[in-house]
Amino acid sequence: SRSDQENPFIFKSNRFQTLYENENGHIRLLQKFDKRSKIFENLQNYRLLEYKSKPHTLFLPQYTDADFILVVLSGKATLTVLKSNDRNSFNLERGDAIKLPAGTIAYLANRDDNEDLRVLDLAIPVNKPGQLQSFLLSGTQNQPSLLSGFSKNILEAAFNTNYEEIEKVLLEQQEQEPQHRRSLKDRRQEINEENVIVKVSREQIEELSKNAKSSSKKSVSSESGPFNLRSRNPIYSNKFGKFFEITPEKNQQLQDLDIFVNSVDIKEGSLLLPNYNSRAIVIVTVTEGKGDFELVGQRNENQGKENDKEEEQEEETSKQVQLYRAKLSPGDVFVIPAGHPVAINASSDLNLIGFGINAENNERNFLAGEEDNVISQVERPVKELAFPGSSHEVDRLLKNQKQSYFANAQPLQRE
Repeated sequence: SRSDQENPFIFKSNRFQTLYENENGHIRLLQKFDKRSKIFENLQNYRLLEYKSKPHTLFLPQYTDADFILVVLSGKATLTVLKSNDRNSFNLERGDAIKLPAGTIAYLANRDDNEDLRVLDLAIPVNKPGQLQSFLLSGTQNQPSLLSGFSKNILEAAFNTNYEEIEKVLLEQQEQEPQHRRSLKDRRQEINEENVIVKVSREQIEELSKNAKSSSKKSVSSESGPFNLRSRNPIYSNKFGKFFEITPEKNQQLQDLDIFVNSVDIKEGSLLLPNYNSRAIVIVTVTEGKGDFELVGQRNENQGKENDKEEEQEEETSKQVQLYRAKLSPGDVFVIPAGHPVAINASSDLNLIGFGINAENNERNFLAGEEDNVISQVERPVKELAFPGSSHEVDRLLKNQKQSYFANAQPLQRE
């Protein structure tokens, strides 16, 4: 099997690049999926962002040229979404998800007194594949307000007042000292501390959150409000794990983007049984816990863009199956291409959040377990021909696993 280094399906948390960081929090962006391997070509227009902020802080108003699906991983947030004639605020907590259409101005406060807020965003850029740009409503020294881009005449006419007033009230502070006098190091320092994430008082937080709506725990079909990944019963569940999933069929916001979102809990010492998705490519983030995953692919899938010779000579089929495995820790991301069987083993209680691309009509087929096990659907004469054992032996073996979906990861010790 291939090591993490050569395993293109795992993106360790150090493959995130920091876009912003100051003492109040950060915004990080995962490297492009298709930079890693040609198999992710269909993911070239999807990016994963991770936001983190300390208690009583606020991400200032901005918008991005990308559709977002935002999921709260931990902490409590108040999200405010602006429309030109309307404003909606939502109190969000762990497991809440919401779609923010491209160009939506929004701001996000951490309303918890103690816990950091962690948010995961799947972004789908609308201008340029795989590249997103954000525009800040208020400026900092390093990233001016989008308004400051206009000429003085236009601003004076637009706001019907003189430029000095506009500058004083709406635009960024003038720099205290001339640019050339400050050393590069100071400027470097500052870029890192752009005021995109600022402290807020408890009173301000209360004002922001007091009229906010909460996600409805009963329904997931909200057209624009948040929905909770755990509001319905899990689609698979037993004492070893729980699998919650919201599909486009159940939710208008997800339908527009053809994405499903799921949240999977695997108990320590348990296994998500081998399974594959028929159509969906799933981008999975480890939010807590540790474990291992095994994914069955074919050879050559770890070749990146750079060694894209003429389409490789197809290798003989006999050599093609390849095991890719990796250890999982919080913050790691892995991708499961459609049709690739995967199994996940939890060495401590594990929680995963997944975004499934091409979600519509996706089927998840299990390769082991009592229920939904596609191998047990094979007819008797074909079992005789396909497997070394007789169909009777095959049936008996398939019945050994009494669990479905999740099972004990320790093989049975025979009495």
